[in-house]
Amino acid sequence: MEPLKFKTNIKCGGCIAQVTPHLNALEGIDKWEVDTNNPNKILTVSTTKLKADQIKEVVRRAGYVAETI
Repeated sequence: MEPLKFKTNIKCGGCIAQVTPHLNALEGIDKWEVDTNNPNKILTVSTTKLKADQIKEVVRRAGYVAETI
């Protein structure tokens, strides 16, 4: 399965540190990363169990925005 990709407002290491416990606590994520060098701050999530809306909700609860791309 293709990884899920999201445009986010996760800009820096501090932002990543804030969202890390939320994403790590979500069952079903095999791997995730944020490309803060990309102007769209792309969050890539490898999962076979979760839907894009579930990821977006967890990111929202952490205080950030994620839009499916």
